[in-house]
Amino acid sequence: MGIEVENELRRLAPQVLGILVRRHGQFDACEDAVQEALLAAAMQWPGEGVPDNPRGWLLTVAGRRLTDQFRSEDARRRREIAVHVSHETWDTVDIPDKDDTLLLLFLCCHPSLSSASQLALTLRAVGGLTTAQIAHAFLVPEATLAQRVSRAKQTIKKAGAQFRLPPAAERAGRLQVVLQVLYLIFNEGYTASSGEQLHRPELTAEATRLTREVHRLLPDDGEVAGLLALMLLTDARRPARTRPDGALVPLAAQDRALWNPAMIAEGVDLITRTLPKGPPGPYQLQAAIAAIHDEAASAADTDWPQILALYQLLDRVAPNPMVTLNQAVAVAMVQGPAAGLRLLEALDADERLARHHRLAAVRAHLLEMSGDTEQARSAYELAARRTTSLPEQRYLLSKAASLHG
Repeated sequence: MGIEVENELRRLAPQVLGILVRRHGQFDACEDAVQEALLAAAMQWPGEGVPDNPRGWLLTVAGRRLTDQFRSEDARRRREIAVHVSHETWDTVDIPDKDDTLLLLFLCCHPSLSSASQLALTLRAVGGLTTAQIAHAFLVPEATLAQRVSRAKQTIKKAGAQFRLPPAAERAGRLQVVLQVLYLIFNEGYTASSGEQLHRPELTAEATRLTREVHRLLPDDGEVAGLLALMLLTDARRPARTRPDGALVPLAAQDRALWNPAMIAEGVDLITRTLPKGPPGPYQLQAAIAAIHDEAASAADTDWPQILALYQLLDRVAPNPMVTLNQAVAVAMVQGPAAGLRLLEALDADERLARHHRLAAVRAHLLEMSGDTEQARSAYELAARRTTSLPEQRYLLSKAASLHG
């Protein structure tokens, strides 16, 4: 499937699903129907060309799938609905140009769902990815992913979730869940948690596209803008993160001429305009840190005192062990590796991070900075054993090997 057709299908997926759910309800049935229409388009459009009214084409095909579903049921009411749907051709119907992306995101990120289910359902229903594509990205069998999506839709149905904005009192909290899901999708794409490849560009691109859509719908929300800026500023470095053979290149060693200047400029502009508008949230602070890295002409020119100040503020706004881990690196760069290592000691008792490979990797880096090559080598080897990402594992083992002798 050509990239233009793929992009068009992903753009249209939430529009088509939103129209069908508004008209017929039954999110689960409508989502299945849209998936079948997307698959049909992916097979036909590359050879036959994109139709003049692609949205109408998808609605017609999905509507016929709904007809089949409704006709297979015994309830008379549903059979009557199916007769109405079956005679409808959406190519000629005047459809209001209403954007239901945000409503769909709120629905797919329903609090009754697990994080894994929110991720899968968001990518399928709003992102337009197929079950096979999502399964491949998260390295799980397609049947497992299909069951996960099916259970998620049934959970939403049982919870009685409505296709409308949450009550005002719940909206801010639910938006944070949406942003967290998009952030998790981006992170899995930027550093895949397991497998041969360091990056899964389809996930970073989809997370950025969906976040851009949320920003378009909520242009005054500082955290939405902050998350979009963070994604742009981070993904701008991707071309320099690996060598031609796929080997990982750490930030300090990257060829900054390979970074994407347009993405950096857009991200810096976003966060520069957003920060002065109010108390910064965690995504804005992370974006500000990313901007300092991206604007430094070289690793040596990085303004580490400013980065440390931002991490200290982030630790007050949204404390979590990963923030502490990153803060330890900034502390080491400003105050010396011994100070950074002391900060890591508190994380050894934190069950959320104690056995994470990144804790061992950061400790190894700081030990190497301090000149303790023997302990650094052991820590690099421990980190390599704990990661399931092969590029990260190879990099960590190469660091350990470089310290031998």
